[in-house]
Amino acid sequence: MEFPGKVALVTGAGSGIGKATALRLAAGGARVVVLSRTADEIEATRDQIVGAGGTALAVTADVSDTKEMQTAIERTIAAYNRLDIVVANAGINGMWAPIDELTPDEWDQTMHVNLRGTYLTLHFAVPHLRREGGAVVIVSSINGNRTFTTAGATAYSATKAAQLAMTKQLALELGKHRIRVNAVCPGAIDTEIWDNTDKRNVESVAIPVKWPEGQIPITGGKPGRPEDVADVIAFLASDAARHVTGVPVYIDGGQSLLR
Repeated sequence: MEFPGKVALVTGAGSGIGKATALRLAAGGARVVVLSRTADEIEATRDQIVGAGGTALAVTADVSDTKEMQTAIERTIAAYNRLDIVVANAGINGMWAPIDELTPDEWDQTMHVNLRGTYLTLHFAVPHLRREGGAVVIVSSINGNRTFTTAGATAYSATKAAQLAMTKQLALELGKHRIRVNAVCPGAIDTEIWDNTDKRNVESVAIPVKWPEGQIPITGGKPGRPEDVADVIAFLASDAARHVTGVPVYIDGGQSLLR
């Protein structure tokens, strides 16, 4: 029981890394607020946690919407009267396309969800984290930080680089309040996000690189599991990481070292 009495908020908790993280924190004793804009997914996550003997609250909200996120945090405090852990995971791949074909609206959508969503999550959560101190984990990516060969992913990579800058900036800004801020940077993880990735003419800007034995050395080319990321997030959120802040952790099986 790493998180007895703690309350955790996980955004994008309806599937993939967010869901695995919510389940992991709940298994460690945290009361988990699971947030997503897809009601049926988030309710399924809540039900799975409760069915395993944990405590969870499902909140449907769009992380890029100011009023919805304000209400989500208010519901969290009304239910549990505290907030100790925030996992800012919600995000989209958006449209991947050559920069001259990427439309302003497509650019704005990726910025709105990935970057504005992270900002709003922390904007409303931090005043409550200040009460007792706590931990923030931002889910970034190897893209935009250690890898730049993902064809057409300019908008996505820009948001992920910015999230890492936020991590370091806020680690200093919030340290005096005993709030630790770290980031995880996953590589290829077996989640549903790839089913919702839009691509247009990326072949024209692709860099021709081949990895005969696969691009993830530690698994022979197989992608990681959401649980691989969730376990690292749980460590960063726990007291075992009490002296760790402002740090990106790459969870990619060595993928970004090749790319």
